[in-house]
Amino acid sequence: MDDESEPRRNLPLFLESGFYRFEDSNAVFVDPVRARNRSLTRFSISPSAYYSRFFESKPCDVANGGSNGRKRKRRANKPLVLNDRERVAAQRHQDARPFLVKAHESLLGATELRSFMLKMRGELAITEDGKSVPPGGPPSFIELGRLWQAPLYEMTLNFFQKNLTGDEGPLIIHSKEQKVLPIFDNLVQNETKDDLEAEFLGSQYVIPRESCFYMSDLQQIHKMIPVEGDARFHLIVIDPPWENGSAQQKLRYPTLPNKYMLSLPVQQLAHREGALVALWVTNREKLRNFVEKELFPAWGVKFLATFYWLKVKSDGSLICDLDLFHHRPYECILLGFCDKEDMDRRDLSRLSNIQDKRVLISVPGEYSRKPPIEELVLEYIPGTKPARCVELFARDMRAGWLSWGNEPLHFQELRYFQKRDADDV
Repeated sequence: MDDESEPRRNLPLFLESGFYRFEDSNAVFVDPVRARNRSLTRFSISPSAYYSRFFESKPCDVANGGSNGRKRKRRANKPLVLNDRERVAAQRHQDARPFLVKAHESLLGATELRSFMLKMRGELAITEDGKSVPPGGPPSFIELGRLWQAPLYEMTLNFFQKNLTGDEGPLIIHSKEQKVLPIFDNLVQNETKDDLEAEFLGSQYVIPRESCFYMSDLQQIHKMIPVEGDARFHLIVIDPPWENGSAQQKLRYPTLPNKYMLSLPVQQLAHREGALVALWVTNREKLRNFVEKELFPAWGVKFLATFYWLKVKSDGSLICDLDLFHHRPYECILLGFCDKEDMDRRDLSRLSNIQDKRVLISVPGEYSRKPPIEELVLEYIPGTKPARCVELFARDMRAGWLSWGNEPLHFQELRYFQKRDADDV
């Protein structure tokens, strides 16, 4: 009886939080839209915009665990010949494979959750008719930031005030004031408890409550380091534009050579009470070797654990075959910590007990968007609460966070959001 009721308790929790915890594996399913919308006030992320590259699939995909009903034809007389680095990568994959398979099996066995996922796909198919994110968009922040006129560009923040008319009458929201600020190489803050609308070059953007961004290139990153140690960060999430030979990826956003990451001021950004560091990495063995032997030591970060993001379609099948060598259906998050002078030894003890090889499952959103991981590491973040959080190389914003990068407003344009009804505000 208890075994049957547990999943029924999990689904209402998922609908509220966006996180579904499986009882039989070290895995969690997350709906990033639902999870992120919990912290927004006047707006909500549009599911049809977030999942604009939804993966269609055939019924046989679930059984095959791949992206196509047809199996690839392989030439048996030409086996894959691996070099030394590829053999190490293949062994990493074999080590991870058992718990990735178990996590996927847990998802396929969660019938209520899968039914909800299929229902959501059906609803999106209806609402997407003419309402998905249109092509084109505003000018590129990366290109504008390179112009000599960049210091002259300004953003207008529109602050709002809520009024009730009469005794518990209708809620009226009107503009209270405006603030004009430089958009590049400047800390732009929303210190209010409500989401704000901002305007730049004719486009509208959503600035979440109690959040801020600093838009600059890597050469200017030191300018956004808070002077006071108490104003620095307990959680540092880093999603670098790793160098990649794929021409298609380079068209989506510029990449940087790995060695450039050595200059990131992670130690200076870490709070004096210590900091948890979460680094997104690809499955390239050259990169993993660089991070473990050069990058983490240069940052003064001590390795803790590896989390995995397993990507699935809306019917629960993997986006591609699990064993496809050059395109795995998962990415990794490497967790480490900065041990600072005022770090509580109890925090250090909790960090040493962080759960390794945890699997986060979700349907991918638009290219480069990552699911939120803070819910999974909340209990391990050192220091006082609420924790101060920053994301480096951010392409969107989160309530309560500082977002740094050369395009932190990329996914904050109003077309990615829906306005909440006044009754919900």
